[in-house]
Amino acid sequence: MRPLNTVQISLLIQQTGPAGIWSPSAEACARLAVSEINRQSGILRQHVELVVEDAGTTDADARAAARRAIRNGAQGIVGMLPSYARHAVAASTFNVVPFIYTPQYEGIAPEAQTITTGETAEELLAPGLRWLSDHRNARRYFLCGSDYVWPRTSLSIARSMIPRVGGEVVGEAYMPVGTDDYDSLIARIKRAKPDVVLPYFLGGDGIAFNRAFHEAGLCPHVLRFTSAIDETIVYGLPPEATENLFVSSGYFASVRSHNNGAFLERYHTAYGDAPPPVNSFGQSCYEGIYSLASLVERAEVFDARAIHRLAGRIQQQRTARGSKSKAVVGGRHPIFLARLDGYDFKLLAV
Repeated sequence: MRPLNTVQISLLIQQTGPAGIWSPSAEACARLAVSEINRQSGILRQHVELVVEDAGTTDADARAAARRAIRNGAQGIVGMLPSYARHAVAASTFNVVPFIYTPQYEGIAPEAQTITTGETAEELLAPGLRWLSDHRNARRYFLCGSDYVWPRTSLSIARSMIPRVGGEVVGEAYMPVGTDDYDSLIARIKRAKPDVVLPYFLGGDGIAFNRAFHEAGLCPHVLRFTSAIDETIVYGLPPEATENLFVSSGYFASVRSHNNGAFLERYHTAYGDAPPPVNSFGQSCYEGIYSLASLVERAEVFDARAIHRLAGRIQQQRTARGSKSKAVVGGRHPIFLARLDGYDFKLLAV
């Protein structure tokens, strides 16, 4: 039976399309956070109910999902969805309910009253570009990704950073979201003869591209560096397809820290030995729930304007990232660079 004193939080995630690959881990991580918060005392001493909404595959779908959540009683929204859908959700929540946007993003100023908790493109790109220049003498870069705001803006930032590490961009191309034919792109990469490819494809499209890259025989000869790949995507590839693949992230399941160790112990206690794989995109929903809970507790009310003013000033009660036991909501965390060894993310010193 549902407790009488209940607050409802909506989790907006894409359950279909290329980003749907993250939905099992996103929901699992969010539900873990809610169960922990309810065991402590809930939010404002009220039981928390999590309602998962499918944000669909378009900005119109996301707008409809946000409005449906609000209409059905959501007092706060946590969203882990592509940047192209963020504006639609922000417009629907403005001055109505607080909106926490959790994944890594391009880094441009977010919409009004949108609280971001993920890493920015510049933060994620800098350590990898420096490392590849210093340790692999990388000079020639090919940029490619899905055709929407996150890859385009992230790679625009990369284009401005590459000359600072002594490199040059020798090609750039974008593909429609959901495409499964990468032959023309692979041909362009071969002609450009890059040292490094920066692939920024959304979710399942990243699996399709990296499979095509492997089947073209490029893995032994061309490096890849991205922040758009995580454990879930890697498990969709043959191990040979991860050769010479480097990834930057604010979170890897392989990070050894007190925060991550405690998080993983609670995660596997809750879900057993074979749960959805922990990854940065799914884990961001754990952070998002705790961020919203901490802001509401301090504001003492679910008010979008009051909560937005507190972002960057309030500590959340639990985090899986970094080394601080209580991180600041919307604060910065260490960035890690890893090299893939089969399915293992081997952390590198940067």
